[in-house]
Amino acid sequence: MENYISKVIEDSSESEKIYCKFLSPNDSGETGGHQSGFLVSKPAYSILFDEPGEKGGDIKRASATIYWFDDYETPANFIYYGSKDEYRVTSNRKSFPSSNPDYTGALLIFLKKHTGQFKAYIFNTDDEINEILNYFGITPAETNRLINTELTNPEEKEKYAIQEFIKSLTTDFPSSEQMSLAAQRIQNSVFNHNEYIQLKPDNKLLDWTEVEYRLFRALEHDRYGVLIKNGFSDVEKFIELANKVLNRRKSRAGKSLEHHLSSLFTGNNITFTPQAITEGNKKPDFIFPSIESYHNASFPLEKLASLAAKTTCKDRWRQVLNEADRLRSQNKFLCTLQQGISSAQLEEMKSEKVVLVVPQKYITTYPEKYRNDIWTVKKFIDYIKEIEK
Repeated sequence: MENYISKVIEDSSESEKIYCKFLSPNDSGETGGHQSGFLVSKPAYSILFDEPGEKGGDIKRASATIYWFDDYETPANFIYYGSKDEYRVTSNRKSFPSSNPDYTGALLIFLKKHTGQFKAYIFNTDDEINEILNYFGITPAETNRLINTELTNPEEKEKYAIQEFIKSLTTDFPSSEQMSLAAQRIQNSVFNHNEYIQLKPDNKLLDWTEVEYRLFRALEHDRYGVLIKNGFSDVEKFIELANKVLNRRKSRAGKSLEHHLSSLFTGNNITFTPQAITEGNKKPDFIFPSIESYHNASFPLEKLASLAAKTTCKDRWRQVLNEADRLRSQNKFLCTLQQGISSAQLEEMKSEKVVLVVPQKYITTYPEKYRNDIWTVKKFIDYIKEIEK
């Protein structure tokens, strides 16, 4: 049933409306009704019809196909009985899985996809029901109605998405780029703010980074949790695993910021070359608009820019000074997630024309005197857009 829970999560993100209810004895056929189907509460009429039925008026009907458990389909009739003032989903024969006395009290999830397709799932154990309710962020008292998907529990959505990614892996650990891209997909899907890539890139950078951290920790727990819990036969084996874990963590952290910045630049239609060789063995993280332009002596100097990406930079910021000989007289940009640097170091950076690029919420962690000299991610992106016009 775990796969069906994952299917509901996937389908709900692509659904126009979602209805849930606990199946009554009448719904499940336990009371001996002659027709299979289930009752839909009046406030949820819009999952069946565009307009509500009129009490005492004519019967409203519509035909549809329901895909159950994503495995098979059954024909269905949507009916409003004016005389009873009730909405019901029925079938011409007892073909609905819900028409089973064993499902009395089970949780039905009924979805109308954006494509107009209808899907249904039934969950019949306490663990399954609680997982679904937690995912949607509702209590049992809040069933028998349409689910407000805006209130869906984002933590649960993220947790399921992370577990689905881990289960899909065919390798022990994916590459750092795969990890970053997976974190971006999960965060974009869960919080549905793709527009932040352009409107609030500072927020997006931190959001992606935080999800990747949780994704990586979940993967570590999946791969090593049981081994650590069971203990080690000797100290050497413990040290070997500890070194393996720490080295992988350092490798991922070093590349994570670069990957997320690349996605932000691409999402803002910025042209750039990552990890390009300028002179000798010098390799800045990003050259704008391209390494070809950099090596073209006739290309205007003021239209070029370089950016280094360093998660922390208290000591390593000086590495950026000589990464591009042609830009020595220009501002050298350095993006970091470092929170706070001393006034003395900031003064030295300023004298060397190093401009820090920092997520907006971190700028207040720097000495007030230098905050106006620090660029946000959005300011840097806007600057590159301007010089690339």
